[in-house]
Amino acid sequence: MIGSPGFTVEPWGLTASGPDPSVLAQTESLFALSNGHIGWRGNLEEGEPRGMPGCYLNGFFEEYPLSHAEPGYGYPETGELLLNTVNGKLLRLLVDDEPLDVDEGTAQRHERRLDFRDGTLRRELEWTSPSGRTVRVRSARLVSLVERSLAAIEYEVEAVDACRVVVQSELLANEPLPFEHPDPTVAARLARPLVPVAHAADGTRAELVHRTAASGLMMAAGMDHHISAPAGAVVEAEGLPDLARTTIAVQLAAGERLRIVKFVAYCWSPSRGEAALRDEVDGVLSVARRSGWETLLERQRAFLDGFWRTADVEVEGDAELQQAVRFALFHVLQAGVRAEGHAIPGKGFTGPGYDGHAFWETETFVLPVLLATCPEAARDALRWRHSTLDEARRQACLLRQRGAAFPWRTVSGRESSGYWPASTAAFHINGDIADAVLRYVRATGDREFEERFGVELLVETARLWMALGYTGEDGGFHIDGVTGPDEYSAVVDDNLYTNLVAWQNLRGAAEAATKHPSRAEALGVGDAELAEWRRAADAMAVPYDAVREVHAQSRDFTRRERWDFEATSPDDYPLMEHFPYFELYRKQVVKQADLVLAMAQFPDAFSGEEKLRNLAYYEAITARDSSLSAATSAVLAAEVGDLRLASEYAAETALIDLDDIHDSVQDGLHLAALAGVWTAIVAGYAGMRHEPDGLRFAPRLPDGLTRLSFGLRLPGGALRVDVRPDTTTYAWNGDSPLVLRHFRDTAEVRPGEPVTLPTPPLRAPGIPIRQPPGRAPRTLISRNGD
Repeated sequence: MIGSPGFTVEPWGLTASGPDPSVLAQTESLFALSNGHIGWRGNLEEGEPRGMPGCYLNGFFEEYPLSHAEPGYGYPETGELLLNTVNGKLLRLLVDDEPLDVDEGTAQRHERRLDFRDGTLRRELEWTSPSGRTVRVRSARLVSLVERSLAAIEYEVEAVDACRVVVQSELLANEPLPFEHPDPTVAARLARPLVPVAHAADGTRAELVHRTAASGLMMAAGMDHHISAPAGAVVEAEGLPDLARTTIAVQLAAGERLRIVKFVAYCWSPSRGEAALRDEVDGVLSVARRSGWETLLERQRAFLDGFWRTADVEVEGDAELQQAVRFALFHVLQAGVRAEGHAIPGKGFTGPGYDGHAFWETETFVLPVLLATCPEAARDALRWRHSTLDEARRQACLLRQRGAAFPWRTVSGRESSGYWPASTAAFHINGDIADAVLRYVRATGDREFEERFGVELLVETARLWMALGYTGEDGGFHIDGVTGPDEYSAVVDDNLYTNLVAWQNLRGAAEAATKHPSRAEALGVGDAELAEWRRAADAMAVPYDAVREVHAQSRDFTRRERWDFEATSPDDYPLMEHFPYFELYRKQVVKQADLVLAMAQFPDAFSGEEKLRNLAYYEAITARDSSLSAATSAVLAAEVGDLRLASEYAAETALIDLDDIHDSVQDGLHLAALAGVWTAIVAGYAGMRHEPDGLRFAPRLPDGLTRLSFGLRLPGGALRVDVRPDTTTYAWNGDSPLVLRHFRDTAEVRPGEPVTLPTPPLRAPGIPIRQPPGRAPRTLISRNGD
């Protein structure tokens, strides 16, 4: 893992032994804790050494002017950056006046473990100071999945040798970062982004209140403590504009211990004032003190027990894949479970990558996992999109279009991307949001959500497609000048993926408006508009190259010159860092699965033979310079019968962060790729598809796996699917029978009466599927060197 022998393979956690400065920043991302509202990177409690500090509040951002070398009409003028806010993790330890620093003195033992069942990050350290005093430090931290605004740390110091111990528990604002923004103007503004408003410290409690200079957001952070110490301990508190500190000093005899439980609360608002935020923080801390650490821990474990009871994926035959899928599910849950009115960023809350922005992959990759395991979080994420509709309408108006144009990247709902070919032109995000709405309603039957939020989202996104598209001389409905998921092809005509999400969006909007006529009437939808949507959907252009017998990623894409992979050095990947976009845009080269993603999202739009020919053609020109490709390729490889290739791609997506394949984990985890681990297993190996008439499965295990089991939350109960090499068992605990399809057969599963069905013989693909030279998927290599 990340080239370090200190990481272990285990089923329910991630453990790192020994301080390794070369992977410190990566470890901080892997060990991050969050709940969708608060995000804490896995920094050491002492604050040093560190790779990159990180304490985030979902939606709390600063804005800055976006500079353009050549400004143009409609270019975004304001950027947004999710801020590193007040650091509440700090517990600095001095042993006889020497600060604990694992880079100094001697660490006889240092182990940290992220526990997927407890939702905690635990640490054990035995350290000898340069002057020879030895202490044992044990800590555990959690970001509460139950109490939205609360995090807590248990910190215990045991003296091996008699010594004086001082612990400085801090709230620190405007913490210096180890990097600067490339724009000097922006860097100056963000050097101290938090403007002090108020501070207070009394006894064991302290608070800081800050606001942002430009975005006008205000936040409050507070801390309080339970302290257990031998007689004679001294506790002092002090408050400064950017620093609040509670200091605990005590003399420890050999074997004596100092135990501190630190409660930290965070609240913010775009409109509420200082007094209201401080009162909210006080309330959270008071409840936490009354509950105590043990109760918080019990509630955290109970919450996760409930989650894993249904959501757990069991993999027998591959210990690394077992660990990877639970690691992935844990981080996906953390990112969205308490987001409640805010976005799920592309990095979650694990680091500063992508400036904390949310992208289209939230709807396309992350929400399907949450929909199956924690549907309330999927609902909240879609409600956030609905809350930004007015901003999306303004963006559409700015672009002289109708309906709503959702942003390519954003924190608040406002477009924050300065590169229009890959952002403004990537209108498929509208269809991705509509797809997520339709999937949510189909999977949950949530009619109240559909009427209050879904209809409006579907209507406004459908209106944009009608404004962008046109009926051509061939009678087809065409959408020109757009960018699809593949960012190596920009501003193209009839991107197949975009056209298919538009087709589904138009049909779904018409059906939802018909189902909820009063809501449609309130939105101004009449019979004529419904008829236009249906006509456009029926006539949607689907590019196909009859000569090569494959679908074209976009109109005329297959006529371009193919990229010369043979002449491309391994050092020239990723291509966008070594070649101008002009060169990429005019060649047949794919950054990430685009047409392949269309086949995964819309399986009924392609025949089995078409899927095989398309996959073989596009595999040969895909550079896979994106973390999003591997999971999608795994799904299609499994569907066409190439289980060896599917398992290699599943392995790659499982390792994207755990082995830092893209050399970027220091900036945070790839949340969509983590979701892709689940997708590669459930949609790939198990062949699960959500179809209009229900669930369909086509389970097959690749060589090496002896069993796969996973659960799904469905309306009225939970379904457990247990796949063996020759059979699959379906168990259902709902109140009434569940009807599903197993390959081509229909099965009725009664509550408490599992059904076991045989696996039909596998037909191997008749066309070889090969990747460009040097771009084959990375296989799952044992971290133990086996």
